[in-house]
Amino acid sequence: MYIKVRMMDGKREVIVTISKLTLVEDLKHEIQKELQVDTDLQRLFFRGKQLENGYKLYDYNINLNEVIQLIVKVKADNAEEKATSSDNVKKKELSETEEEEDELVEKELLEAESLYYKVGDAVDCYDQTHGAWFEAIVQNIFKKEEQILYNVRCEFDDKLPYNVPEKSIRPRARRVLSFDELSVGQKVMINYNVDDPKNVGLWYDFTISKIDRKRRWHELSGMLRMSDDHQLKIEKFSPKKDIFAIETPKLLAERTAEDEGFMISNGKRRPIIATCSSCMDDENEKCRECGCKICAGKHDEHYLLLCDECNYAFHLSCLDPPLTAIPDEDYWYCPECKNDDSEIVKAGERLKQSKKKSSVREVKDLRKDWGKGMACVGRTKICSIVPSHHRGPIPGIEVGMCWMFRMQVSEMGVHRPHVAGIHGRETDCAYSIVLSGGYEDDTDNGDEFLYTGSGGRDLSGNRRVAKQSSDQMLTRMNKALARNCNAKLNAETGAIATHWKEGIPVRVVRNSKLKKYSKYAPQEGNRYDGTYKVVKYYPDVGKSGFRVWKYLLRRDDPSPAPWSKQGKARIASLGLKLIYPDGYLEAMKKVDTGVKKRSIPADNNAVYKSPPTKKRKQRAYDLEDELNNVIKNDKLNTKLWAECSEALPMGKAAFLERVSERFMCACCLEIVYNPVTIPCGHSICLKCLKRSFVSDVHFCPSCRYDLGKSYNMEVNQSLASALLLIYPGYENGR
Repeated sequence: MYIKVRMMDGKREVIVTISKLTLVEDLKHEIQKELQVDTDLQRLFFRGKQLENGYKLYDYNINLNEVIQLIVKVKADNAEEKATSSDNVKKKELSETEEEEDELVEKELLEAESLYYKVGDAVDCYDQTHGAWFEAIVQNIFKKEEQILYNVRCEFDDKLPYNVPEKSIRPRARRVLSFDELSVGQKVMINYNVDDPKNVGLWYDFTISKIDRKRRWHELSGMLRMSDDHQLKIEKFSPKKDIFAIETPKLLAERTAEDEGFMISNGKRRPIIATCSSCMDDENEKCRECGCKICAGKHDEHYLLLCDECNYAFHLSCLDPPLTAIPDEDYWYCPECKNDDSEIVKAGERLKQSKKKSSVREVKDLRKDWGKGMACVGRTKICSIVPSHHRGPIPGIEVGMCWMFRMQVSEMGVHRPHVAGIHGRETDCAYSIVLSGGYEDDTDNGDEFLYTGSGGRDLSGNRRVAKQSSDQMLTRMNKALARNCNAKLNAETGAIATHWKEGIPVRVVRNSKLKKYSKYAPQEGNRYDGTYKVVKYYPDVGKSGFRVWKYLLRRDDPSPAPWSKQGKARIASLGLKLIYPDGYLEAMKKVDTGVKKRSIPADNNAVYKSPPTKKRKQRAYDLEDELNNVIKNDKLNTKLWAECSEALPMGKAAFLERVSERFMCACCLEIVYNPVTIPCGHSICLKCLKRSFVSDVHFCPSCRYDLGKSYNMEVNQSLASALLLIYPGYENGR
């Protein structure tokens, strides 16, 4: 593998090809050759730890393309001694000129009386952060200039009281409406979950535009009020909870005894989305998510101590050793999150010994230096565009794309496992497979191939390849691949699909190792060949004499096959080339590949020129009419879309990469989902922005633009629609 060594000032950086089992002192010798820095003057740091002699890179978990910082010690002879003592340094005097106070001082709030409400009234209060209504109690009434303000307290939450204007409160909803009492144009209060309409959510104002009465259930259509400026259109919504009538305020002088009774809270809370999804806020049920992490109890809340790292709660008496009082420290960490002092490596100290690492160091005579290869480096990133159980093509991955190593295929989400040939779930289906010629019974005919299931081999001793030594069973990955066939599962004789094209698609990757047995394999690397369908599967006696499960897969992909004439032309027009890991080509320049150089003609006066190759013009990516119209409607991001359009002549892959860079959420570092385009021009996920406001952070996470506490979070529907068209299916992973 290869790593990067960078000077602390960032001016110099070199790539060193090395093994994971290389000693730190040997690494220093390599750095000395590259940077001409004596080994005695080198101080190497990785993730806050100083690399000490006597350890291997494996001990510090240094992987492919990692960066090691180098600090050069200063020689004592050249160092100028300066007598500076902290005791002799005088404290800096405070500046005489302090910041001027704000001229606009908020006027004091004066107690006042209201014509409609009084202290103690049970009301519904509008929360601008969520755009929903919550139960509250009027604590006090003030007057600021000519405006009446109400100091309210959320009845069922621990929030501090806050002031709201009169338009943000109204009498507590109490009358439940039946469907017979509803009419088009009527404004009511319903329970709705914006993120997941099938579950319980918050209470919003809803204006009915259509009522669809059916025999077993009823459906409503209309506009959901999220704020004064934003309404959400809802089609065919079946309410999960009661529908409340909106009560109108009544003058205090006109209130009757019955009205006074309605303005007193009954102590019952309307159903809302649960804070804890594990126990659904059930006080009688034990839960380690919202209760004590150890005993799962919710008793003695005043003795629950929150960890500042994992945010779990712990009873003082449940800790080991138990605590008698709440610690005085500003930050407290539970035993699992607290760093072991022996694990913190300071300058000059050694690593803590562990059984795993010490056992590796004790093996002096290794038969093979496994630390040099790419198979053990691990993933440097994880595909987050789609979930791991995604079926069908990956957004942005074209048929014919080729990667040098299986690790890269895993990082792109095309085939997640590093080694296994089948990726799937026994209870669901198979999502992808790799053809690498590992099984002798495989037959590859390009658009159709016979694939052998997994299992029946003794891979003990960390072996990856072995001969068939037992019968294969239709379990685990074999069963998962069988579920892709459009036929009833049969573990005895297999099955044949009646309509094979209606089966579940499976992504197919061909490895260059397959070229020994098939002409359809790539010459180098791992190539994505599109989606296939399982036509049939059946048990058979293999060449080894043991029973194996065989699967007949047939290609069913709209893109032409990479080995066909049309497919090769498409690959050339898209500019698809073999993709290497970051820094790989730079590292390989220093390695002697042993390839013989092309001989030069004997005539010294003759100039050797390679035969001219005809360059194929790279095909530009043309946006579909629907996508083009949606992009034009996104007026808030006209500048960003213009920058993305500049990559269209370079092909679809370049365009998708530009879009992912320009529309990445600064909080979750993913492509924005339900994007909110804020005035500064940045787009943030709706959930990320809400989470930021809950934490009392009311700034843009990219440029610190002040949004204010009452900012209206409106989803940019044009941008959301465009991203869904560009990356179909990426919302499933969010």
